[in-house]
Amino acid sequence: MSAATKLVKEINDYLTQLNENQKKAVLTVVKTFATENDNDVWEDEEFIAELDRRTKEYETGNAKVLTLEQLESKVRKAYKGKK
Repeated sequence: MSAATKLVKEINDYLTQLNENQKKAVLTVVKTFATENDNDVWEDEEFIAELDRRTKEYETGNAKVLTLEQLESKVRKAYKGKK
């Protein structure tokens, strides 16, 4: 018996012990895992084009960038303003 077959058997053994609500929860998780692969950003041409645009902007010196210290300062000020 292969490792994958053992895994499927073990999953099935546990499924028989679950009540209906637990099975629905498991199904939701499994569906989420299955659809995550459908949303591969590295296959999204618009996403890649935007990354390329931003990279070019940064490399040519046209992007507004912050140092870590500047970013921390802005975040701290924004956080204090919400209190």
